[in-house]
Amino acid sequence: MNRPLTDDDAALLRRYRRGDTAAFAELYERHRLGLFRFLLGLCGDHALAEEVFQDTWMSLIRSQSEQRDSVLFKTWLYQIGRNRLIDTWRKHGRHQAGHAEYDEQQHAPHDPQPGPEQQLSLSRDQQRLEAALADLPAEQREVFLLRAHGDLELTEIAELTQIPTETVKSRLRYALQKLRRLLADPAAEELSV
Repeated sequence: MNRPLTDDDAALLRRYRRGDTAAFAELYERHRLGLFRFLLGLCGDHALAEEVFQDTWMSLIRSQSEQRDSVLFKTWLYQIGRNRLIDTWRKHGRHQAGHAEYDEQQHAPHDPQPGPEQQLSLSRDQQRLEAALADLPAEQREVFLLRAHGDLELTEIAELTQIPTETVKSRLRYALQKLRRLLADPAAEELSV
């Protein structure tokens, strides 16, 4: 998932702030899918994820502050998104969703929809993955999504969530163990058909 970048994100942000709109377009393209999938996985509500996604980018655009040198742009962006989602939950008196209605192929912003054959072949696996993600405790799901969709390192996740790195490791390990266990037995799904 880590691909060589022609320009680092911080440099792109500086170029954008000096008026280079192409730099923003590149930043957006690099991070839009991962950020959206992370938000959708956390809240389980496509409309809310889209709203927070847009609010996150608008906050970034309006912000005059610069990211700290010790923090990667991606970590900073995900922190903004996470904070916006938490603010929205507080405002509306909601808590983190118990399960994610999570079809990343269909719901990622501006992605073309897959064809009918692809939808059919993916639907069973997606349903199983959705159910498994929904079964994770919220703390484990958040760490898993930051790692899987944000491609963040454990230390970056620790900084973003403000929990010790060892706790992040434990949560990720437990999440992976539970997901493996939940996804390991496709026979149960086959029997229900």
